[in-house]
Amino acid sequence: MEITDPRAIRALAHPLRLDLLELLAASGPATAAQCGRALGIPQANCSFHLRQLARYGYVEEAGPGADRRERQWRLPDERPAMRFTAAEETLRRQLERTVVERALAAILEHAEHREQEPPEWRAGTGIVSAVTAVTAEEAGEIERKWQELLAPYLSRSAEASAPEQSGLRHIRYFMAATPLTGVVVEAEPSAGTAEEEEEEEGGAEEGPREAATGRAAGTKGRSRR
Repeated sequence: MEITDPRAIRALAHPLRLDLLELLAASGPATAAQCGRALGIPQANCSFHLRQLARYGYVEEAGPGADRRERQWRLPDERPAMRFTAAEETLRRQLERTVVERALAAILEHAEHREQEPPEWRAGTGIVSAVTAVTAEEAGEIERKWQELLAPYLSRSAEASAPEQSGLRHIRYFMAATPLTGVVVEAEPSAGTAEEEEEEEGGAEEGPREAATGRAAGTKGRSRR
């Protein structure tokens, strides 16, 4: 499902709504009350934002909860994809800023408390950073391969609902590919060019030395007269 309506896209530019989507992706169907307890947010707030997400197709009803008095919400089987037009550049930046700020907050939180994780999880989680030279096509290929690598694991949420039994945990992954700006690397001169430069520099130095020798000789000659 492709979403092009600016109102539907703008509906995601709210941190709590992204939290709710992330929670439902990890836990499966849940009521507003369950979401509120998990996120530390009043149930009424969760209920309002879940209804707004449902309005644009980001979540859907999943039948009544265990007590039969409150509806459950879940993510649809077909996840929506967004497409921006040139006129919606400001909206795209707004949504991306919200996503990036949430991801950075989670990364910093993990970095602050990483030593509290068991050794096996410290070895498998953390931060990877690199700078490499690629073409535009290669940059797109890296992104596609990253998505393909994660794809088999994205359907495991149901299995991870009881981590003490399965040994699974929900791990948040975030990829950002950002070109360096203002960095210009000059090409190394060829061997021939370097030799020519040395010859030019040598010739330039010989001229002044000869002139100085000549002046010294002339001065000495005059002193003999």
